[in-house]
Amino acid sequence: MPLNPPVSARHDVSGLVASISRNSDLNSLGQFLEPFRWSVLADFVRPASYPRGHLLISQGDKDRRLFFVETGNLRVDMRTEGGPVQLAIIGAGSVVGEGSFFSHLARNASVAVYSDCKLWEMTPRDFESLARQHPSVALALAMALGATLATRMLDISKRISIT
Repeated sequence: MPLNPPVSARHDVSGLVASISRNSDLNSLGQFLEPFRWSVLADFVRPASYPRGHLLISQGDKDRRLFFVETGNLRVDMRTEGGPVQLAIIGAGSVVGEGSFFSHLARNASVAVYSDCKLWEMTPRDFESLARQHPSVALALAMALGATLATRMLDISKRISIT
């Protein structure tokens, strides 16, 4: 289990911002969220490192946390009647958890650490604090997450992997 400092601590998110900037995927946060906003977001996320094999999100859970990927890869799988199906590999500069974050529904897929990762976690409570203290940054983040979600929904191969 990672050691997570209190959310009130200011974190150096420059590595995450660099990863987001390098990510050229259509659903990259960098296309929708300007790097300067991360100086504010740094107060509302927590860093965590996870080893390969760690189960980050379990299909069916009601957890609504978001995870921003600074380094490493995550594997998205779904249990089906025919057995597990690999849906996607999520890499550095991306995000997982946006589906349940918005929908309040159970996770529809599991996410495991595919290669050692450094992630940044944001809870719904963190987002609510962000929205109260910095509404324009919260709106920008919500729009970026919404764009990521919409882009993933348009890609039929990833449609069912919205976690």
